[in-house]
Amino acid sequence: MAATSATTFSITSTIAFGPKAGQLPQSKPSGVRFNSKKSLVSFSGLKAVTSVICESDTSFLNKESCSALRSTFARKAQSSEQRPQNALQPQASFKVAVLGAAGGIGQPLALLIKMSPLVSALHLYDVMNVKGVAADLSHCNTPSQVLDFTGPEELASALKGVNVVVIPAGVPRKPGMTRDDLFNINANIVKTLVEAVADNCPDAFIHIISNPVNSTVPIAAEVLKQKGVYDPKKLFGVTTLDVVRANTFVAQKKNLKLIDVDVPVVGGHAGITILPLLSKTMPSVSFTDEEVGDLTVRIQNAGTEVVEAKAGAGSATLSMAYAAARFVESSLRALDGDGDVYECVFVESNLTELPFFASRVKLGRNGVESLISSDLQGLTEYEQKALEALKPELKASIEKGVAFAQKQAVAA
Repeated sequence: MAATSATTFSITSTIAFGPKAGQLPQSKPSGVRFNSKKSLVSFSGLKAVTSVICESDTSFLNKESCSALRSTFARKAQSSEQRPQNALQPQASFKVAVLGAAGGIGQPLALLIKMSPLVSALHLYDVMNVKGVAADLSHCNTPSQVLDFTGPEELASALKGVNVVVIPAGVPRKPGMTRDDLFNINANIVKTLVEAVADNCPDAFIHIISNPVNSTVPIAAEVLKQKGVYDPKKLFGVTTLDVVRANTFVAQKKNLKLIDVDVPVVGGHAGITILPLLSKTMPSVSFTDEEVGDLTVRIQNAGTEVVEAKAGAGSATLSMAYAAARFVESSLRALDGDGDVYECVFVESNLTELPFFASRVKLGRNGVESLISSDLQGLTEYEQKALEALKPELKASIEKGVAFAQKQAVAA
């Protein structure tokens, strides 16, 4: 694509990819403008530009992170001005691997990650049908190179030099199936994949999506310990979907603009272990006791709501992919040096007596920098009782995962 000097390109859309994106009639057009005083003979992605101007209230990120992202782009735009004006080089620099990329979550997740300006290489792995997914995605004109890897014999190659590993691999939940029913199948899948991660990219951020997350994350931790490479700051159970749902349902219930809503969700990632802290909702909003009960139950059972609506045709794949992409983008921004990245996630934790717990954390280049303990302070009576009620079930799920991994180690 050629252009004359001093030409401005604009890309705008009223559709936003973000956890706080408002309903379409409320959304402001999002836009990125590219300005160059020299001829621009090619365009290869958001960061292949001399200046980037963020004009959106809708993104994967919260308001504070949007502000930080704008300042990050501003700094990089300033530094780019010191280079020759026509030296437009993509600054994408991170490699991401999606394990289970041909599945219902993996495909839309891979597409969303492909859109990230921070990704230089996207490695897609699955046991079958991944070549077509990679070929399809490779036609998208964003900076990342897409490579496909099929079967166990290519798993190691898929993981070499990777910064972030995302694991949505496994079987989906079907009508009538509990998260516990998934355990025996998905536990073995996660164990095998994490062993390969430990052998080939032990320093990578590991994002576990495969359910039941309350058990698969402890399995991953035990595998990494057995391999001698466990770093609790870099192992994450992705519970972002619970936050996404909470934000959406609260905004709808209280007629709020989605971009402004942030509801921390703590505990685990199944049933009553999911605890939205509605009293901590930003902006501050009041709820009746009935509203608190109804919203809490809906957020906890939202996965079942989708499974039943699809009537055997699948589970929550699109919303899960969207939420996982948000967490991937947050991880990449943290790795890139952004100092204002916060997400709720299931990690090794000392906030309660449980060894793993989902809470809001601050992310940095080395993973979890701090756990935000203030979210658990000043809870309402309802929330305090719910917190105590979830602990036995979450404890049992964690212990089930640990026992599985240790039993497999002994058997080996």
